[in-house]
Amino acid sequence: MPKILEVRAMTDEEQQTIERLSRSRTAPARQVERARIIQWAREGQRAPQIAAQLKLSENTVRNWLKRFNERGLEGLQEKARRGRPATYSPEQISEVIATALTKPDMLGLPFGHWTLDRLEVYLNEEKSLPIKRSRINEILLAEGLRWRKDEHWFGERVDPDFAKKRGSSPPSTPSRPQGASW
Repeated sequence: MPKILEVRAMTDEEQQTIERLSRSRTAPARQVERARIIQWAREGQRAPQIAAQLKLSENTVRNWLKRFNERGLEGLQEKARRGRPATYSPEQISEVIATALTKPDMLGLPFGHWTLDRLEVYLNEEKSLPIKRSRINEILLAEGLRWRKDEHWFGERVDPDFAKKRGSSPPSTPSRPQGASW
């Protein structure tokens, strides 16, 4: 049979905070739940009863009671959790952004604008940064930068001799034959 776990004596401040949190409608749900565990245990309910009311396991209820008894209100806060380590360092991310903001012809490249594919190849080969196209896009979107489609009809042409090579334009509408007017 598990040992009966009781709440330690609380200070007035702890008691007021627990009461306020246990009735709160605006505090995070997990904090309210933990405050209710402490409140109900203080009122004499046992771990199995509390677990049934809150639809938790008895071990979870006992865990929060132990943490509160050991550390007080601080024990009811979430522990920092470790996640997956960052794949790219802040320096590498800033390198991606800086490269994307630099005109390719300034880097001696034979094209006038970046595409995700060109940026990927440049970063992989020239900067030795193994990064995929999709991750480059995520980084740039997170930074507030968006890719535009090629807009050949706006701005300067890449080829300054374009007009000479193209020749004269044909008229857009054929001329009407002159006829009798109404």
